[in-house]
Amino acid sequence: MGRFVNPIPFVRDIGISKTFYCEILGLVISRDFGNFVMFETGFAIHDGKSLETTVWGQPSVVPEPYGRQNILLYFEHDKLDALFERISGDVNLIHPIETQAWAQRVFRLYDPDGHAIEIGEPLGSA
Repeated sequence: MGRFVNPIPFVRDIGISKTFYCEILGLVISRDFGNFVMFETGFAIHDGKSLETTVWGQPSVVPEPYGRQNILLYFEHDKLDALFERISGDVNLIHPIETQAWAQRVFRLYDPDGHAIEIGEPLGSA
């Protein structure tokens, strides 16, 4: 069996999503293929219509949103409080920083497509 690399969320507008992940979350692009973007962390996004065509031969005819609260994209950040203060006014928050049952502090938000994102302090520091 091969090794798992990463999920690739479908996005409605690759430009809006690149801006969100770069300017809001601070990710750095490692490769930009236009409709497919890879970040230095290994995370990637893909234009939904083009990926639907690649995988299924045609884009879907039902205009369902891509982020349907069925997956959580997880990131860690060393300076959680500073990041929260910097971006909380510019994002659609699910909740502010909370301590989880496993003692990790996290906050959650939605990306432009409604994908749920969790940002937590590194697990080793919890």
